[in-house]
Amino acid sequence: MKIIILGAGQVGISVANNLASEANDITVVDQNPELLHALQDRLDLSTVQGHAAQPEVLLRAGAEDADMILAVTNSDEINMVACQVAYTLFRTPTKIARVRAQGYTKFPQLFSQDSLPIDVLISPEQLVTDYIMRLVENPGALQVLDFAGGRVRLVAVRAYHGGPLVGNELRTLYDHMPHVEARVAAIYRQGRAIKPEGDTVIEADDEVFFVAATKHIRAVMSEMRKLDKPSKRLMFAGAGNVGKRLAGALERDYQVKLIELDKKRAQKVAEDLPKTIVLHGDVADEDLLLEENIENTDVFCAVTNDDEANILSAMLAKRLGAKKVMALINRAVYVDMVESGPIDIAISPQQATIGSLLTHVRRGDVVMVHSLRRGAAEAIEAVAHGDMNSSKVVGRTIEQIDLPKGTNIGAIVRGDEVLIAHHDTVIKSEDHVILFLADKRQIPEVERLFQVGVTFL
Repeated sequence: MKIIILGAGQVGISVANNLASEANDITVVDQNPELLHALQDRLDLSTVQGHAAQPEVLLRAGAEDADMILAVTNSDEINMVACQVAYTLFRTPTKIARVRAQGYTKFPQLFSQDSLPIDVLISPEQLVTDYIMRLVENPGALQVLDFAGGRVRLVAVRAYHGGPLVGNELRTLYDHMPHVEARVAAIYRQGRAIKPEGDTVIEADDEVFFVAATKHIRAVMSEMRKLDKPSKRLMFAGAGNVGKRLAGALERDYQVKLIELDKKRAQKVAEDLPKTIVLHGDVADEDLLLEENIENTDVFCAVTNDDEANILSAMLAKRLGAKKVMALINRAVYVDMVESGPIDIAISPQQATIGSLLTHVRRGDVVMVHSLRRGAAEAIEAVAHGDMNSSKVVGRTIEQIDLPKGTNIGAIVRGDEVLIAHHDTVIKSEDHVILFLADKRQIPEVERLFQVGVTFL
């Protein structure tokens, strides 16, 4: 697939990293020559220096025969105009734009073929907000990812001593919970993937990914660890786009405090969020945190625009007694550094965003992609089409499907019904199949499995 990425910022670089390794023809456009040179040194792609919305620049980037434009510069306006130019001059089939300002996104009628011809809008701030909300609503989880419109979830949890399943074989999960359907999709032990089999013994400190219907998530988590009490008191550091969205979405059901250094911003947010306590101050001010009873806080989440401030304030909050701390971290090297430290969860905006973009790049009918373990693994939702003659999956039991190494089918959504995968489960046409890939390099093989043969009419 020929893809033009406009913007070599954090999101653009992340997308390029993911797509360049998958036999795509990638061109990156940016005005900064140093960023482009660094990209070319590391990845097999082309670069063009210039303004992303200029017709001549898009022409040099190969827009005449591009399959897709990903407009992810730091300017909403440039992204929107670039998609308009790509459609008007080059009839580019798929146009994806990052649009952050709610002043635009709250008017969906703007984004149509008759006005601004953008096929897919990406809002990293909203994706990160949704991601953090799922973590708040599922205390104890490391990741919570939605499939099939939220009916199925893939949850990552750390196993601890005392969990009923810890020290026991996986098959005993069904003995403990005969009426709860769940499947362990992957186990990571000391950073290494272990194939989950019936006789696999769960050990303390294992990172366990399981798939279950949303209503059964807490029951399955209770098998891996003592359940955390539901959160009540939340504190967010930073009243920017993410912090304000989080507070606004959660203030009705939780006690929410929001710390903001900019006095005018704090006053404005306080006016907009009547149920949130907005505090003017430094997020890393120990006296302020103690004054606001940080030791009674269930979740402290630092979401400022400064990685260092987020890391330091989260570490401080943990030391002062906050039960769970999270930090929004843009730089991948920082994510690696803090992962084994006092910060419970490091949230990468790029990882939260990349799945939405990959959904539109995958071949076959892929309707959802989640990037996991910093891009090394993926979970995807693919739709099966065809019949036994034209499809490699339809009409076959799961044990008959030639899945690549490290790939598991976790669940199947058939209409409104959620079926947890078993070896004798038969896949039907139009089933939504949830797969976990421990190695994303197997993606082309999985895509081929779900592509319909030429005999299918």
